[in-house]
Amino acid sequence: MRALISVSDKSGVVDFARGLQELGVEIFSTGGTKKSLEAAGVKIHSVSELTGFPEILDGRVKTLHPAVHGGILARRDLPQHLSELTQNHIEPIDMVVVNL
Repeated sequence: MRALISVSDKSGVVDFARGLQELGVEIFSTGGTKKSLEAAGVKIHSVSELTGFPEILDGRVKTLHPAVHGGILARRDLPQHLSELTQNHIEPIDMVVVNL
């Protein structure tokens, strides 16, 4: 299972991420969220590992990439979607954690 966490209000995110980690969830995160979670000892992967592209424009563009949105939007009940994920080396993302 994979989760993407990118939050502006980081209240409670460390405990939440630790819970996911204990369940074996692979966690990906962005800039400030990633730094906060790493500082708390949570194992985190950068979204850039998914995209192969760095964050740009002061971190305003980081998740706008087919490797992220394809992983989120693919329907696992549709063989064509699963085939397209495989063809494009995209793995599904099971959970997205955001706040605005």
